[in-house]
Amino acid sequence: MQERVAMGGNLQEVEQKVNRDLLISVTGSVPKRFWVAVALMAFLAAAGFGAAGYVVAQGLGATGLNRPIMWAFFITNFVFWIGISHAGVMLSAILRLAQAEWRRPATRAAEIVTIFSLVNAMLFPIIHTGRPWRTLYWAFPYDFGRGIWPNVRSPLIWDPSAIITYLTSSVLFVYVALIPDIAVARDRTTGIRHQFYSVLALGWRGYPRQWRLQIIAGFLLSALILPIFVSVHSIVSWDFAVNQSVEGWHSTIFAPYFVIGAVHSGVSAVVTVMIILRFLFKWEDYIRPEHMDALGRLLIVVAITWFYFFAMEVTFGLFTLENAELGLRSMQFFETPYSTLFLVFIIAAFFFPVPMWMFKNVRRSFFWMTITTISVNIGMWLERFLIIIPGLARKQPLSFSWSTYAPSVPEILMVVGSFGFVGMSILLFAKVFPLIPIYDVKEGEILRREMKIGKVTIPAVIREE
Repeated sequence: MQERVAMGGNLQEVEQKVNRDLLISVTGSVPKRFWVAVALMAFLAAAGFGAAGYVVAQGLGATGLNRPIMWAFFITNFVFWIGISHAGVMLSAILRLAQAEWRRPATRAAEIVTIFSLVNAMLFPIIHTGRPWRTLYWAFPYDFGRGIWPNVRSPLIWDPSAIITYLTSSVLFVYVALIPDIAVARDRTTGIRHQFYSVLALGWRGYPRQWRLQIIAGFLLSALILPIFVSVHSIVSWDFAVNQSVEGWHSTIFAPYFVIGAVHSGVSAVVTVMIILRFLFKWEDYIRPEHMDALGRLLIVVAITWFYFFAMEVTFGLFTLENAELGLRSMQFFETPYSTLFLVFIIAAFFFPVPMWMFKNVRRSFFWMTITTISVNIGMWLERFLIIIPGLARKQPLSFSWSTYAPSVPEILMVVGSFGFVGMSILLFAKVFPLIPIYDVKEGEILRREMKIGKVTIPAVIREE
């Protein structure tokens, strides 16, 4: 009995420490390095939005786009950020359903990366139209007099529906999981902030019925979001695969290839974000080496699966022995600058990080996990570039009409600005809401100390770390 009382006292102290540490970014003062990071991200985002405004004002002639290369940095970035958004489902929904204990500190960061990546990705097709105010034609045929109707057979129409559905379900997923933590912030604030959190908390008091409904809603949303997760990037891949006029695009393997590539880049991005947040807010007690170790092992499996589909995609193209397909692969592998970019891509996305992750010391090193995960996303961005540009460069049937592509300064600024926008959004979210799930961490601490066998609760002696 004395041991049980002592255990309860320890848990109470742990609960107070968790509240204090994880709410420091919300209710307390943040270190100067946080505002320096916000200012840097805001500057990059402003440069990107300024470049976008310049392109809208001047027209697409201000970019490097031309015939036959009419998709370039804009669509590359669109596909890249859609891919990053898949981290939320992989790390939160799937691991929640699998009840993996090590997921707890990573889930909300993954979900927030999902939301802001989707918002960011949606901007690029709109900018790419050159006249953003006409994007209404895509989904809503409002000009009946001219007979303008959307082509419902085109994936460009399916994209908005899938992405908006994914964004809506992701926001609901984040909000349902966030309600208990908002209530904690409500009870520790005053004035306008208290009223703000009170409205968002929806009267949460932690009653058993409220917990039961919240847990059921979390699991239902986790299960319902999985088919959306698969469909979104599959539809993005069909933007390419259904276009038979471009060499190398009309491949049946594109859907699973794009989905697993999205998971590869998305999980890597979440690891990078977690390490940066750990540095900014001193969350050493909550984002620990064993979490990096588990994420590193997950990344090994994902990366090898992605490489299998990549090898199959190349093999399928070469197996046909079609002159057009062989010419495209020759351009990607042996002609500058694409050959250099291809070498950088395959090393950065697979042959550098995966052998590194095989070593436990690397997986538990925050420095090396930062380097390897950033490397993955450099490689995966180049992968999307190499899918789009070489194929379009050879789209015309006559060799003298083939062309190359050189990005303009506004395009480069918009790509850089997209990273600044997502980074700034995540940091500002962390100032308003806790970015590590408070109740998930508390539950994990309880499970590390207690376990239930039948109707008896006993101290835990073996628990997954």
